[in-house]
Amino acid sequence: MRKIPKFRWCMILLVCAITIINYLDRTALGVAAPTILETTGITKEQYSWIVSAFQLAYTIGQPIMGFFIDTIGLRLGFAICAVIWGLATMGHALTGTWQGLAFMRGVMGFSEASAIPAGIKTASIWFPAKERGIASGVFNMGTSFGAMLAPPLIAWCILFKGWQFAFVVSGSLALLAAFAWFSFYRDPKDSKILSPEEKEYIEAGQEKYLDSNNKKEKVSIKTILSQRNFWGIGIARFLADPAWGTINFWVPIFFVETLHFSLKEIAMFVWLPFLMADLGCLASGFVAKFFNDRGISLINSRLITFTIGAVLMMTIGFVSIVENPYLAVFLISLGGFSHQLLSTVASTLGGDLFKKNQVATAVGMAGACAWTGQLIFNLFIGAFVGIIGFGPFFIALAFFDVIGAIVLWTFIREKRVRATD
Repeated sequence: MRKIPKFRWCMILLVCAITIINYLDRTALGVAAPTILETTGITKEQYSWIVSAFQLAYTIGQPIMGFFIDTIGLRLGFAICAVIWGLATMGHALTGTWQGLAFMRGVMGFSEASAIPAGIKTASIWFPAKERGIASGVFNMGTSFGAMLAPPLIAWCILFKGWQFAFVVSGSLALLAAFAWFSFYRDPKDSKILSPEEKEYIEAGQEKYLDSNNKKEKVSIKTILSQRNFWGIGIARFLADPAWGTINFWVPIFFVETLHFSLKEIAMFVWLPFLMADLGCLASGFVAKFFNDRGISLINSRLITFTIGAVLMMTIGFVSIVENPYLAVFLISLGGFSHQLLSTVASTLGGDLFKKNQVATAVGMAGACAWTGQLIFNLFIGAFVGIIGFGPFFIALAFFDVIGAIVLWTFIREKRVRATD
């Protein structure tokens, strides 16, 4: 069989494509929310419960899906998850009550929780440490690119045939993604397209001490929980992810109610934060590489990058006082860039600091911490936004990541990390 040069990048682009669909599916609700609330009579508080059902299921699902993928294998495990979330997305079209939507969001959230653990595990397996940050940034671009595609696609579907049609279209894409993944993905050791030279290059750049000495060694959740590195990543992600949940689920409503945007204006502007978030994902690996090339260690390069993102994230607090709607869009977009810059770093650390047979589980457990933060923050928005408005929540987001940076510098220890980035 013909070998493809630099085939590892084809694998990470495949993950990116599936992640695009994953985030398009989950973002569809936020874009359709104004229409759904208007046509079904669902209240904002009930909407927050619908969103919370997804967030709760996603929170619970991440460590379970990570363990599932580590146990049965990346290829089959991720394909099964994509089929489930695709069917659940299409199921949104069958209900018009908040209870029905909450149930579908719960099933969808539990299965979609596989995306980030699967992506980080792919980057960990397919890339040497010096390229892992860039690879993680490339696949993580799918999170924001999918959210960026959702507004024009979902708005067009709503205008063309109604909000139910939008979920049928987006769910169908997930089924195609599952077929593509199962058909084309193989681990490096099983790939017939990977050249011997590239395979050797990948293996030479892997941290040998992160490989399991016992190939049948079971994943130990207790061992992961006992490591301070896990708690550093977990707490930082707990503080960081409320920003991403706000941008995904509440910014479209903020645009309508506070900035008085129409559905067409939402389609024109709400994708901008996700475009900037894509750039943040891509920049993450290159910024860390910039510092590492100047003699700073792998882990410290990542921590510096996180800190830069945390400082930039403080600008989102000004959304609470600006009156110009386009300036508000710019500040939220800068927040999207900053969040994905630091969030990609936090996720990549899981691949740097844990054994290969633990990566998906560790990343999933840290993701559970992240989505617990999202869930709590979402419930606060749902309960109090009608009373105090969106301003105080943007101010809170401005400071969360600075605290997260302090936590990372305090907890993370780069024991025996010899690879360079």
